[in-house]
Amino acid sequence: MGKTGLACSQKKASRLKAWLVFLDESGFLLAPLVRRSWAPCGQTPVLYQRGRHHKKVSAIAALCVSPERDEVRLYFRLYPGGDVDSTRVINFLRALNHELEVNWCLIWDRLNAHRSKQTSQWLAGAERLWTSFFPPYAPELNPVEYLWSWAKMNPLANRAFFDIDDLAVEARHAARSLQHKQTLLRSFVQHSPLLLRLK
Repeated sequence: MGKTGLACSQKKASRLKAWLVFLDESGFLLAPLVRRSWAPCGQTPVLYQRGRHHKKVSAIAALCVSPERDEVRLYFRLYPGGDVDSTRVINFLRALNHELEVNWCLIWDRLNAHRSKQTSQWLAGAERLWTSFFPPYAPELNPVEYLWSWAKMNPLANRAFFDIDDLAVEARHAARSLQHKQTLLRSFVQHSPLLLRLK
């Protein structure tokens, strides 16, 4: 599906008076994402971290644009120490279906968990839900990618965690605070090359 297909999904969402939902997964690592910061003159900042640790907090999130295109909502779940597999994707979609309570069009990438037999079977029985895929190798089209970038480069930047539970707490805090920042949520959608106008 190319950009034409995405435009068709947007038109279908408009015709059905449906929510337009963008979904993506990511992970937060114990190692800090380092960015330039301020420090007293002559005092180089030092970050201490646990070496050789590859534990992460996996995350799944959806940016939901209202049928009237005047509101953007964020829904998310975190999985400390685990991966986002088909079962977790389905559980997230089931909860999302309950929250939205109306028609919705889901646009996501071609992750194996999105195309698995288990997920496809659940989608086939889901009412009020239509799905489309982003084109391959085009993450810049998904507004949720900008959400991940913001979270990692702002509230969680330059923060080294020694415990995965502490990382999960801070990641959850960052996401929850973001849920109340409508201007920022809208900016993620508007920054995407998608031709989607918000009111």
